[in-house]
Amino acid sequence: MNFLALIGRVVLAFLGHIGRLTLFTGTALSHCVRPPIYPRLIGRQMIDIGYYSLPVVGLTAIFSGMVLALQSYTGFARFAAGSENAVANVVVVSLTRELGPVLAGLMVAGRIGASMAAEIGTMRVTEQLDALTTLSTNPYKYLVVPRLIAGTLMLPLLVFIADIIGIFGGFVVSVYKLGFNPAAYISNTYDFMQPLDVISGLVKAGVFGFIIALMGCYSGYHSKGGAQGVGAATTNAVVSSSILILTFNYIITELFFGT
Repeated sequence: MNFLALIGRVVLAFLGHIGRLTLFTGTALSHCVRPPIYPRLIGRQMIDIGYYSLPVVGLTAIFSGMVLALQSYTGFARFAAGSENAVANVVVVSLTRELGPVLAGLMVAGRIGASMAAEIGTMRVTEQLDALTTLSTNPYKYLVVPRLIAGTLMLPLLVFIADIIGIFGGFVVSVYKLGFNPAAYISNTYDFMQPLDVISGLVKAGVFGFIIALMGCYSGYHSKGGAQGVGAATTNAVVSSSILILTFNYIITELFFGT
């Protein structure tokens, strides 16, 4: 019976978290479409999420494109002569559909999700959120809504730039290391790239940006227990964001390309 009671407590705790997250999401979304809106706070978060995340996302993208081109060439060379021409196709499809949005999402989750959870969690344990309410400032409007809007808008832009940088990385390796013809490589990339590949990646990026901001704000907003609680909230934000990114990556891929 003790074992069954343990399972029951775990299930009830999980359902409680799901319920709190659902209520938090619904409340945050309702405040996104109701005034007042703070454009200055949204702009500040857009700079923090987009501009300051660009170096880490760019480095991740360019090395991913370079490794992808090198590994694709090595793999194709084992099977048939001349199959190396498909390297450009593999690079552009892999980056635009999967690697671009997923890697960018994971990198931003590690940087921004943790930062949001730590900042809001510190405000929670030091009672600054209660002070905002006392001053007739809605914490959702002031803290959550700007981050949700900025994350949803800026991650697609980051992923678009990451796609370009990653494809360029594959071009550099293919041309200067593997000896490909530059014009042929660019032509293969342009001919094989489909608008749906790019659109699906940008849709994923928008969803991932919303997830990262939501989990960062949720974990920080519900943190408790002083510095230890803030640390736990930061860890929960990054882990939950990463898991949800991978989960929704499959769901969106199934919606776009499932048979």
